[in-house]
Amino acid sequence: MGTLWTGGRIYTMEREHDEVEAVIVEDGIIVATGLIRDLEKRYKNRITKITDLKGNTMFPGFVDSHMHLIGHGEKLMKLDFSEMTSSQEISTSIQEYVKDIPEGEWVIGEGWNENQLPDRKIFHRHELDELSPHNPLMLKRICRHAVVVNTMALELAGITDHTPNPEGGIIVRDTDGHATGYLLDQAQELVKNVIPQVTEDYIQNALRLSIEDCLSKGLVGGHTEDLNYYGGFERTYRGFQKVIQKDGIKFRTNLLVHHEAVDDMHDLGYSYGDGDDLVELGAMKIFADGSLGGRTALLSHPYNDSPETAGVEIHSLDDLKTLVQKARSYKMPIAIHAIGDLAFEYVLDAIEELPPLPNHRDRLIHAQILRKELIDRAKLLPLILDIQPRFVVSDFPWVIERIGEMNMEYCYAWKTLLQEGLHCAGGSDAPIEPIDPLLGIHAAVTRKKPGGDEVYMPEQKLSVYEAVQLFTTGSAYAIGKEDCMGKIVPGFKADFTILDQDIFHINEDDILDTNVMMTVVDDTIMYEK
Repeated sequence: MGTLWTGGRIYTMEREHDEVEAVIVEDGIIVATGLIRDLEKRYKNRITKITDLKGNTMFPGFVDSHMHLIGHGEKLMKLDFSEMTSSQEISTSIQEYVKDIPEGEWVIGEGWNENQLPDRKIFHRHELDELSPHNPLMLKRICRHAVVVNTMALELAGITDHTPNPEGGIIVRDTDGHATGYLLDQAQELVKNVIPQVTEDYIQNALRLSIEDCLSKGLVGGHTEDLNYYGGFERTYRGFQKVIQKDGIKFRTNLLVHHEAVDDMHDLGYSYGDGDDLVELGAMKIFADGSLGGRTALLSHPYNDSPETAGVEIHSLDDLKTLVQKARSYKMPIAIHAIGDLAFEYVLDAIEELPPLPNHRDRLIHAQILRKELIDRAKLLPLILDIQPRFVVSDFPWVIERIGEMNMEYCYAWKTLLQEGLHCAGGSDAPIEPIDPLLGIHAAVTRKKPGGDEVYMPEQKLSVYEAVQLFTTGSAYAIGKEDCMGKIVPGFKADFTILDQDIFHINEDDILDTNVMMTVVDDTIMYEK
């Protein structure tokens, strides 16, 4: 009837340093915690299983507050450039890959990042033509706010030198006005719209791969945005239900619903919060701007290294307010991607004018480039900030040149946000960053690259406790589940992440050498090393 967990350190995350000796679980819910002798005496007739932690350390289950679950699976299935550090390495991998692809079939690569290449190379379509002469080719930038494509892909999309920029996007051209194959933000959709629709088997295979990898990294769940990219709401939602509910791969999933999919959701009879303990429909997702890598994040000032632009507004302020009003009409909170400070300002304007329902919380995703007055305004609103600590590793030092040293004080300012009383949750934005929450915790605590010496904005370092909170109590608060998730206390769900080291009492760099020994969802061991 009941499971007794004991034999290691167990941190409740109710308060810093809070530990218990043992935990009793019944029907997937924690019923008691405390000293083992007390629990054994009190529940001796109800304990049917004892799980020995074998000296390992148990935490509440880690949850990634912002990710793209199917996209992470695709990264595991496709050409992945995210760890490649030279343009020649990327070129060679494409040439080798296309050898085995039938002529005419699309070739899609993930994760290139010119900022980690010595030559900062952004491929031109003519170079891609040489690498893939008989197949349309699309390479997604690591931020997923830009792609480069070859000529065949441009032609299939009907993009010529004379095609106007779509609203919220840019077709990059050379000095003679010729399209280069580099497409920013909404311009990507011109190509993506002509790529053949993936099958439902593809969706489910990507999900299985992704969830299995997440579980192996200690994640018991994630808040994910996928429902508008794989043939529409219904077939994608069906994929989640099949893999998680019917196939029994337990993983607590909160599904953000892109604003272009939300009408379909409601036409099918679904509402915010529908689902069950494992698959639940969440807030309406909106993009307010693009990315720093492509200089499409919307700033209140010109880019320091490219003063002819201040970024791209995906929606005008009026259009953004219209979308927020749509969410309110459906009784939904919003989750808005806002990297640049002007995008963040637009979102605050919209929320102040159109607040959420009582007991609902809006989510501002990324919150990287801020100003003090924006933080002061945000503190007055019912919202949570979804931050990605690992961005410090990926974006520094080049982001300083891009934004300008004089504008950096409130950028990537995780400590300041917490000190100001703002609620924050921690995620990876996978597949843009690695899914491993320990990498995010290490980045939040050290503010440096693994193996590196340079610390970026050291005053913004978090304690290990604060960093773990991002992935436990923070993620629970983001979806209004702070009364049943994110802690090891009676009444909460029995989701646990079990590590071989006590990361509260080791050198901060040793966090990178910590292993996940077990991942437990609903009192079920879903991964064991």
